Amino acid sequence: MRCTDAPPVVIVGAGPTGITAATLLAQYGVRSLVLDRYADVYPQPRAVHLDDEVFRIVHRLGIAEEFSKISRPALGLRLLDPQLRVLAEFNRDPTRAPHGYPEANMFDQPELEALLRTNLARHPLATLRGNVEVTDIAGIADGRSRITYTDRGDGSEHTVDTEYVLGCDGANSLVRARMGSAMRDLRFEQRWLVVDVATTADLEQWAGVHQLCDPHRAGTFMQIGEVRYRWEFRLLPGETAGDFGTVTALAPLLAPWTAAVSIDELDLIRVTEYTFRAQIADRWQCANTFLLGDAAHLTPPFVGQGMGAGVRDAMNLAWKLAGVINGSLPQAALDTYERERKPHARKMIGIALMVGRAMTSGGRFGNMLRRTIIPQIHRIPGLRERVIDSRTPPLHRSALVHRSYLPGRLDGTMCPNAIDGNGRRLDDVLGNGFAIVTTRQPSVRFQRLAEQYGAAVHVASPGSTLADWLRNGRAGAAIIRPDRTVLRAGRDGEALARLLGRYLVAVNENQRAGVQ
Repeated sequence: MRCTDAPPVVIVGAGPTGITAATLLAQYGVRSLVLDRYADVYPQPRAVHLDDEVFRIVHRLGIAEEFSKISRPALGLRLLDPQLRVLAEFNRDPTRAPHGYPEANMFDQPELEALLRTNLARHPLATLRGNVEVTDIAGIADGRSRITYTDRGDGSEHTVDTEYVLGCDGANSLVRARMGSAMRDLRFEQRWLVVDVATTADLEQWAGVHQLCDPHRAGTFMQIGEVRYRWEFRLLPGETAGDFGTVTALAPLLAPWTAAVSIDELDLIRVTEYTFRAQIADRWQCANTFLLGDAAHLTPPFVGQGMGAGVRDAMNLAWKLAGVINGSLPQAALDTYERERKPHARKMIGIALMVGRAMTSGGRFGNMLRRTIIPQIHRIPGLRERVIDSRTPPLHRSALVHRSYLPGRLDGTMCPNAIDGNGRRLDDVLGNGFAIVTTRQPSVRFQRLAEQYGAAVHVASPGSTLADWLRNGRAGAAIIRPDRTVLRAGRDGEALARLLGRYLVAVNENQRAGVQ
């Protein structure tokens, strides 16, 4: 048995969540070892959508331009009845980009993962070791953990000791099992057929996502890339993916979208069965071990937030973990990870369940309600806009999120990634640390206070997107965390600068009451 040089963080799983966490940690100067059972990117397509908030994290990783080349904006949502008639259409404005990027983006997951791995290789502080099988994790509750893994190539066994373990190892997580955490079922399970097709033929279809609302055979259609398309259909009792293994067998299902082309022009990339589930782990942290991504939550795909939720987990945890390791944050800051992310993930699962049930439930009565109600959505003030709004719920109150719970307040939300007069996005201006944005010119004292706590100061120009955002949130300034979440907003930027230090050093329960 060989002992590997001990990095402070070991990440189990090299999917998008694990690679995102490793890249962010490397940007903060923290070494990590990533262990994965696959030698290369898993080749089959899975996730196909991410929103503008997650695209913003992709930019943070340094691959926004490359990702733009392999993705395409989704221009909206069309709801169809069982006869394929349009019940409602919700168009997205591709120029509306509060976070600097399109609000819905379609892509091929293997292509994204290849970008993520290539980018990770640019960071010498992160080491990726594939084709290994993690077999044990011991000492989780003792402050340090020992990871045992086997090289699948030569069968040799290795161990590595570490201070922190991130379980990014998917729905069947070994890390979760060793933690003693269990998945809690949220009472949703459906078997679906997932079909990926390539064709250079023009299918002559509307360029948004098609949702077939049918309790007998619900379905989804979307264009992923220039020549890539995805269909998903709910399987009936007794059906399996094996019943649909050829384009000819699939033809009756695909016909509403492919009638204009010959089946000979369709190249079947993959047809498989997925069981869509809604689950969430009861514990996301045990001592210095954490669950992220599918190891912590499973989201039905109806709102395209499954992969994105794991990337959000990585963004939320990485800067806190780096702060604890480099001494700028107390250990207790890590307790805010589950407190913030678990309720957010639970809400997003709830939204997905609501959409899924609206598509698939109710039989004939459900169809009648959909035909009656859905076409009237555009008449309900504000609801049509909410359907295509990509904003996700604010983070739960924690030691690093002040929440007043008054409507319209900014605490716990993400600040806009506005572009300034020089064409720079706010994220690039602020850097990777804390920041204070304000509508007033800062005093010398204000600047010194901010510098003392390593926070950048940015003044929003009158009439700018950022200034309007502050005004609409009834604030003149806001503390922005490294993950671009608003820690606290208020009228006075200097007062917030004074509070920032108290948040950074007083993240334990005894001191927290003084800053709420």
